Amino acid sequence: MRSLRYSSLALAAALSLTMTACGGDGDEPDTAAPVEKTDFAEGSRMKALADAGKLRVGTKFDQPLFGLKGLSGEPEGFDVEIAKLIAAKLGISEDNIEFVEAVSANREPFLQQNRVDMVVATYTINDKRDMVVDFAGPYFQAGQDILVAKGNPKGITGPEALKGKKTCSVSGSTPAETVQTKYGLTTAELVLVDAYSKCRDALSNGQVDAVTTDNVILSGYVSEAPEDFELIGKPFTEEPYGIGIPEGQEDFCDFINETLAEAAEDGGYADAFEKTAGTVIETTPELPSPRGCDK
Repeated sequence: MRSLRYSSLALAAALSLTMTACGGDGDEPDTAAPVEKTDFAEGSRMKALADAGKLRVGTKFDQPLFGLKGLSGEPEGFDVEIAKLIAAKLGISEDNIEFVEAVSANREPFLQQNRVDMVVATYTINDKRDMVVDFAGPYFQAGQDILVAKGNPKGITGPEALKGKKTCSVSGSTPAETVQTKYGLTTAELVLVDAYSKCRDALSNGQVDAVTTDNVILSGYVSEAPEDFELIGKPFTEEPYGIGIPEGQEDFCDFINETLAEAAEDGGYADAFEKTAGTVIETTPELPSPRGCDK
């Protein structure tokens, strides 16, 4: 994927992102993906979902640009728009999508317990998760970075500099595991919570020295408070975001990958990005190559 660049103008523009869905003057464009009517094979997962006329999607509610519960009371962001593209291809309107708040630690349980049909929630594909759930995609590639207070008072220059610093991340997340296993942060140095917004608040009030997770998530926090935070801007991992589904649904996985490929061709993918994360990230990414659905 091409590099991600951030501009102060784009960061400022993102402050209006959560206002998009709550206007009442009728001037806002219709952003709904066109719903398609498709005949699916009997016994397929797509047929079951289409017949039910409803799609349950786990997503984040606290991450600007990707999954944030806006002033409208509904989640907004790139992950949400990706879910809408898939639902539309199933013949399900966005009014019939049930968005369920998913935090990092409950994404696999939600899929295993049939509480959601899929998870689109800045969900990095890795081998450990792939043992218990399946993934379509990836649909985006991020990289782990570090958020610090404006001016970087602790002089943190990269993950090696986190030793001896109070660093916040989320329980059950890939970023937390990375700084523990690859960069040797101890349990005393690493503060684990259940949502990145709590890390942001802890950094804001001086309880921690840094927050680490994917650059696109942290960029959302910078966009909300550029006078309080800054990003180190040196990603040190590759984080392919996938769409989590229960195990054994290879047909649904193939369907999602085909839907993403079509959206990349017809402009739906770019449009979904540009009206959400693209308000901060200048370069619209190309859809990554699918990993394949065979186990």
